[in-house]
Amino acid sequence: QEWQNPFATWDPRDFCNISEVVLPMDTYWSPPIFILERVNGQNPELNYMVLMHNGTFNSTRPYQVTLTCSLVIFKFPFDTQMCNLSIASFLYPAVTDFVMKTRRTPAEIVRDSKSLILTDGEWKFTNVSIIEFTEMMGDKGFSVVTYVISMDRRPTLYILNLILPTCALYLLDMAVLFGPSSLEEKINFQIAIILGSSMLAVILNNSLPTSSNKPPIIGTH
Repeated sequence: QEWQNPFATWDPRDFCNISEVVLPMDTYWSPPIFILERVNGQNPELNYMVLMHNGTFNSTRPYQVTLTCSLVIFKFPFDTQMCNLSIASFLYPAVTDFVMKTRRTPAEIVRDSKSLILTDGEWKFTNVSIIEFTEMMGDKGFSVVTYVISMDRRPTLYILNLILPTCALYLLDMAVLFGPSSLEEKINFQIAIILGSSMLAVILNNSLPTSSNKPPIIGTH
């Protein structure tokens, strides 16, 4: 965060060339902001900010939060998700008192995020877009900045554990059905295939994300 306070300026030449100082967060006013989609999280312990001689305040505070996100899992495990992270403050109207702006471009944020985010996991970070708008509540408007985060699911694990074994069972089922085996052997093979399909169905049911509106297409076949 960065903001200006014209009443907190000084000439470094009058104070031994000191151009910046580190102060506790409660020393001066700081922007009261929060994340709209936040469910829970850990508050940062770094409660300090840097004051420059020209009245510019800088505060870098790491947050670890859990957000709510509406998932569209119809194409699971080849799905792409877009989640919002909205930063707002509903204490000061945007028109007269408090306006938030992003300091960096989306391209810079994407570059920095890719260098910091963990690469080993189920999700692959792809892009970030920024939306700045005014949220109207009654007759007042409040400044909101929304970061739209795009992520692709890595499907390799699901392909190896679910899709390939299921296809192999279906191919084996067709081979046994149209093969030259006797009826008794075909029945035994069919029972074994049904048991194997049942086990895969249980694994698939535990692996699929829950959805009450539109289930994944892989779960409907």
